[in-house]
Amino acid sequence: MAGAEDATRLEIDDLGVEQVAPGMTAIALSLAAALDATDAPTSAAVVARELRATLLELRKVAPVATEGDALDDLAARRAARRGA
Repeated sequence: MAGAEDATRLEIDDLGVEQVAPGMTAIALSLAAALDATDAPTSAAVVARELRATLLELRKVAPVATEGDALDDLAARRAARRGA
């Protein structure tokens, strides 16, 4: 893999969308590979635009992250103090 393909794979992994949208994920990876393989500036621009659009759509279907916020941290500390 090369630059765009590696970066796209990392972004897909971070978003956690491979199980949610496997077809769109495959399209994004294919576009990234095509972007890495092309030397023509016009072709690269077209492929990059499509890759960007595909990644935007993947972000829309990405599962919501379940990281705790400040309130969750406070509740966890309170539970720890109470021995729960």
